[in-house]
Amino acid sequence: MAARRDKSVKLHIDGVQLDTDAHRISEALAELRRKSVPTLHDRIYRVRLSLGLAVQAAIAAALAWVAAHELLGNPEPVFAPIAAVGTLASSLGQRLRRTVELIVGVALGIAIGDGLLIAIGTGPWQLGLIVGMSIIISIALGGGPAVVTQAAATGVLIATLSPTVRNLEFPRVIDALVGGIVGLLVVAVLWPSNPLRLVDKAARRALDILTKQLSVTSDALANGDAKQAQHALDCLQEVEERMDELQDALEGGRETAILSPVRWHRRGALARYSQSIEFINHAVHNSGTLVRRAVTALEDEEPVPPTMPMAVANLAETVRRLVQELGRGEKPEATREVALRAVSEAGRAYNDGVGFSGSVVVAQIRTTASDLLRATGLERTEANHLVRQAIGSASKATAETAPHTHIEDE
Repeated sequence: MAARRDKSVKLHIDGVQLDTDAHRISEALAELRRKSVPTLHDRIYRVRLSLGLAVQAAIAAALAWVAAHELLGNPEPVFAPIAAVGTLASSLGQRLRRTVELIVGVALGIAIGDGLLIAIGTGPWQLGLIVGMSIIISIALGGGPAVVTQAAATGVLIATLSPTVRNLEFPRVIDALVGGIVGLLVVAVLWPSNPLRLVDKAARRALDILTKQLSVTSDALANGDAKQAQHALDCLQEVEERMDELQDALEGGRETAILSPVRWHRRGALARYSQSIEFINHAVHNSGTLVRRAVTALEDEEPVPPTMPMAVANLAETVRRLVQELGRGEKPEATREVALRAVSEAGRAYNDGVGFSGSVVVAQIRTTASDLLRATGLERTEANHLVRQAIGSASKATAETAPHTHIEDE
């Protein structure tokens, strides 16, 4: 009887555990579904981000038509505005390359299409063969997706329109060239975006989340709230996605600063951003480890000296200062000062006594602060020297105050 009773209790407990696990899994999946649906704020942000592109594309399409129709005398310059929009719609940082690919793809499609039409004539199977051969030859010559697409599309046009439209080949190449050049002129001269503002917006969208969640983690450590720290860790996952947007914006900003004479003065500030991005990525990754270990330290009820949440709060302030100073094109002196303050407080927390996970939090504060110092333009040896100096100062301060504490305890 006792054995059966013990077994039934175990089954009951297992059943509860299974129900609990199922509930947690259901909540996790529901949260994932909520995150996968774009919010109204996300949609508004994307629309605002695309307004400049929409205006640029509209101007480029109209000007490409005028240039091909009025200046070059092409009665139906359909491909000129298409090429202009295609240039602008390509990924930021790849517009110059996109223009070259458009022209190369068109030339390949014409060469392949004309050659095969002379040999095999026109018809459905000839069309299929031209498209297939255009794709194969483009790939064999090392063409990217844009070259392959343009070659295949041009092959289709040559195979279907050549029997009814004379002299299609040369105007098609000219249209592509005119459209691509007009698109680049709009980006570089008529409506050049501010590259530093573009990068700064993307950086703030990514790093404001990091700043906020580090601040939340600091509050969680101060209040002993493991759930609050776990929420911060969950929210940090979005930063990785935003960092990809920042990288794209940086590539687009560099391209604009190269093409547009009125934006050449921004090249120095963009260069500082470019040098910082690697270390900002490291800081994001290390911050995730920091918050994860903070959750564990709170769940395990490890000691949390008051200086630990202060150190994390100063780390959040370091990220905020870095974004501000890089966005203004300033030398990030204030960022360095706050980063070293975070390191010093982390050193005091370690001397005051922490557990295993707490020691990892301290180490990650030190590592993340070092990354952020590198992001300000310091060399590795200089950044590490300043970090060690800050840690040493904290240890010395702790040693000086320890005897007074001992006397009071006695």
